[in-house]
Amino acid sequence: MKDQSLEKDLFVSDIALAAREEDLHKLFAVCGKVKSIHLLTDQKSGQFNGCAFVRMATAAEAKEALNLLDGARLLNRCIRIKAPRPKTSPAPAGARSTEQNRGSRHPRGRRK
Repeated sequence: MKDQSLEKDLFVSDIALAAREEDLHKLFAVCGKVKSIHLLTDQKSGQFNGCAFVRMATAAEAKEALNLLDGARLLNRCIRIKAPRPKTSPAPAGARSTEQNRGSRHPRGRRK
């Protein structure tokens, strides 16, 4: 079953570093009620990294914002909007990653 809250969330990237939460709120309010905005920050420096999650009140408003505002200019910079990826569960302890699987193949090229 799909998580209904994901349909209301949007991932926004390429935001000008000078942008504030209020700037995003004003822009997204054109498409409906903005429930929340979470600005992402760098873990070490604590500085805004130019990405945010925006939650709209309804899935229809989120879809409208995605269609209408993707590529819109905010503080002289074009923003990008995507639907967020669902969180994935961690791999089972015995599962091998793709990188580990690659290492087990024969090298390409001539064989001796």
